Amino acid sequence: MKAILGSQDVWEIVDKGYAKPDNEEALPQNEKDVLAKTRNKYQQALTLIYQCLDDAMFEKVTDATTSKEVWEILQNSLQGVDKVRKVKLQTLRDDFEVLKMKESECISNYCSKVKTVVHHLRRYEKDIEDVRVVEKILCTLTPKFDFVVCAIEESKDLDSMLVEQLDGSLQACEEKIKRRQEVSLEQFLKT
Repeated sequence: MKAILGSQDVWEIVDKGYAKPDNEEALPQNEKDVLAKTRNKYQQALTLIYQCLDDAMFEKVTDATTSKEVWEILQNSLQGVDKVRKVKLQTLRDDFEVLKMKESECISNYCSKVKTVVHHLRRYEKDIEDVRVVEKILCTLTPKFDFVVCAIEESKDLDSMLVEQLDGSLQACEEKIKRRQEVSLEQFLKT
């Protein structure tokens, strides 16, 4: 299809629109031939546009009869999608900013929650770096991890640390804290 009709031709056809003559039968044969070729080009343009649409977008343009109408509907709906995208991005930024670990939350759940928000953010905006995520996690941990945070900040290069590395280190520390608490509880119960 593209060999028949170049992409530049498609957009020119879509932009110009298509005017139907009032009385097609009264046209001379050479104008009827030009009209038939023009209709064919518009049909090809419409077909190319339809091929690029998913089911949801196709539903929006099913009532349109010309490639120009389809194109205008798509432009209007995608402008709305852009607004929705901006709002979603702002919501995700807010979600990222207010993330904070709860006292009852374990490291793996908290890191998973942070990674989920970051994953969604990266789908909209590619400039969120691991160092920012690492710093966010370290700054929002509960106070029982303060000594771990200090140790990590002093001994590790945060600029090159991956979120997964931090997650693993914090989970190991959490397990040690739990073991010590269990041992302390057992000793308390024995006395």
